[in-house]
Amino acid sequence: MLADDDFSAYKEKKEALRLITTNEEDFQAAITDEQKKPVSRYTNTVHEYQTMAECLLLRNSFRLCARMMVEIMDE
Repeated sequence: MLADDDFSAYKEKKEALRLITTNEEDFQAAITDEQKKPVSRYTNTVHEYQTMAECLLLRNSFRLCARMMVEIMDE
């Protein structure tokens, strides 16, 4: 079960994603096919970067947690 803070953050994230999707659809409808090519490359690159950043965050968080567990077990 989600705590109130978790649920609030979930709702905010869901709303932000809805706005991103809506705005991207509106933007794509307003530009020409020729303009869509570099925009698509840019969007793909940003998504790839975000994925890498999220993986690094997860890896570093896991390492921090492991270090904390080792310190607690050594006490």
